Amino acid sequence: MGMPSGTELLIILGIVILLFGGKKIPELAKGIGQGIKNFKKSVKDDDADEVVATDAPKKVDAPVQDIAAVKPSETSKQA
Repeated sequence: MGMPSGTELLIILGIVILLFGGKKIPELAKGIGQGIKNFKKSVKDDDADEVVATDAPKKVDAPVQDIAAVKPSETSKQA
C-alpha cells in the first residue's frame, strides 16, 4: 500500500471537487499557503529572538566591590 496510482488520484480529485465545488478549491489552497507562510515566519522570528536573547550581555543585580579598595579596618575589627 504505497502511493496512489493515477486513477486513484483522479477519483480523489473528483470527490474533492464534488464536496467543495470548483470555486472553493483556489480559496482553500490560498488559505493553506498563507497558513504555511505564517508558520514559517513565526518559526524564523522565534529563532531570531532566541539568538538575540543569548547574545545579550547579562545584567548584574548587585555591584561588585573591588577587594583592593576596601580598607582592612572595614572588613574586620581586631580585638
